[in-house]
Amino acid sequence: MSAGKLARIGAVVVMASSGASLACPEDARADDYSELLDILKAKGSLTQGEYRGLLAHHMQHAREAASAARAQQYMPAQRRTIIPASTHTQMRTAMGQKIQPPGQIDIGGGMDPNDVLAQAQQAAASAQASAASAESTWLAAQHTMDSSSLVHVDKYVPGGGLTFKAGPIDINLSGFINGFYTYNSPAGGHPVAGGVSTGSSGFDSSALRNGLLPAGLILKLKTTQNGIDLAAVMGMYPGINNAKNGAFNANTGGSPVGLGTAGIDFRQVYVTAGNKKWGTFKIGRDLGIFGGDAILDDATLLSVGSTGSNSAPGNTSLGRIGVGYVYADWIPQISYQSPTIKGFQGTIGILQPLDEFDFSGDDANGNAYSASSTQHSSPMIQGKVTYDFKIGGLSARIWASFLTQHQQDLTVSRTTTVNTALLEASGGIYNMATTTTADMAVNPGQKRGVTAEAGEIGTKLTYGPAQFVGYYYRGSGLGTTGLFFDGVASNGRKRASEGYYVQMMYNFTKRFKLVGSYGVSNLYQAPGEDDPDLVRRNESEVGAAYYKMTDWLNLVAEYAHTSSAAHGPYKESDNSASGGMILLF
Repeated sequence: MSAGKLARIGAVVVMASSGASLACPEDARADDYSELLDILKAKGSLTQGEYRGLLAHHMQHAREAASAARAQQYMPAQRRTIIPASTHTQMRTAMGQKIQPPGQIDIGGGMDPNDVLAQAQQAAASAQASAASAESTWLAAQHTMDSSSLVHVDKYVPGGGLTFKAGPIDINLSGFINGFYTYNSPAGGHPVAGGVSTGSSGFDSSALRNGLLPAGLILKLKTTQNGIDLAAVMGMYPGINNAKNGAFNANTGGSPVGLGTAGIDFRQVYVTAGNKKWGTFKIGRDLGIFGGDAILDDATLLSVGSTGSNSAPGNTSLGRIGVGYVYADWIPQISYQSPTIKGFQGTIGILQPLDEFDFSGDDANGNAYSASSTQHSSPMIQGKVTYDFKIGGLSARIWASFLTQHQQDLTVSRTTTVNTALLEASGGIYNMATTTTADMAVNPGQKRGVTAEAGEIGTKLTYGPAQFVGYYYRGSGLGTTGLFFDGVASNGRKRASEGYYVQMMYNFTKRFKLVGSYGVSNLYQAPGEDDPDLVRRNESEVGAAYYKMTDWLNLVAEYAHTSSAAHGPYKESDNSASGGMILLF
């Protein structure tokens, strides 16, 4: 709105207010300018303080004009003066009043028509000055609001974190904290190499621990430069239990010993660049593409699931890792995600290659069940296609993805006993031997590399208060539980693996829901392999209740049964009950 227009509105408004005060001096009537301020305040363009300041500034000028008019109303009548209609018309026009029919107008005794006209003109000028001053104040306030040096806070949306705007940059802070009391009771059995059940431990255990999620604090920075949407993400995930050094770093089983400290898992450090038209590139460390949807749709993400090590808990439990899917992991990567076209979206990336890992350990003779590798001439490649659609009240997502990686220089840990001497003492002969353990090449003189491959397919269906998730994977050299865990046998041949889980969720109210799920992970022996102690099957059943107390706080109660079976006769199982809360903001 221009300064002239605001001035003209202000003049008419103040004079209208003055006219109203003549009829009832105590009343204050809303005008166009105050209504404009109300509209700007309602739209969020003005803060409460700015609104009050501008309104008070405007009303002060209105009161001054009204006071001048009231002073003329109560002047004592001494004589009556007759003025020409033309002069009366000029006065009425200046004061914004309705023009009377032409003729001689009686304005009361003792009043000079020229004085009245001058006062009306002065009131109009005062109103114009008020409008110009108000506009100047408004423009200054708007400039301050638009200033890049001022930080604004967006309206809070539950689950969306806290968003601050510093000029062209959006700064978002989000996170979660959880804690559970978990009681684990082993049901007995014999240890299974590579199994995830604690059934053979022989002792009940109590723990105050994290669930499948640790705590998390995630910082996101977003801006647009030269038509490119840029973002930087840093996610810190500390646990509440003492950390212990090991192969899995912060996720290694914990150390419940005095003077310990919690572990910090800096899982996410990445940047993205792109837009909705051309797609988005990502570089840094983030959740893997293969298996990512499987874990994000897993209800145990907000609870405990299979406990893993409960007597010495680390940063996280297992949830359904190893009992329905292979952990996607947080992996350095360069990836590209296409725009969404008619519900379809594709993702492809090269990722840091990971070693084959002997997760199951050694047999009774000290020989490794699985081969290992540490050499990689090429990256891991992962890709995914998703399709989102709606049919009536049904919302659905279907996804399929793949993984491939070449594993080189396979080795296996073997224990050997070498006779070093025969000594005669006290009439007896003793065999002196040395036992050594070393990493040796798998099948020396032969090819020592394999290509691991895997594929998956899944769906998530939501209809009203009900939700269903179904998922299946199959791999060759992929292994079980973690990527490339026990994927290659000690003879250098790839093991096949597969698994699935199904999950049902029903929201009885907006606050209360129940979840039930069942999952299996199978690992098959390689051709020519005979390891009866090696894990054949991990499975679990989970039932949980969730109650949303507030937008932030959720209460959780859960029961889980986990079992592991070997290729031979050995089996073990355990039961666990967990209760706690998770806060998300």
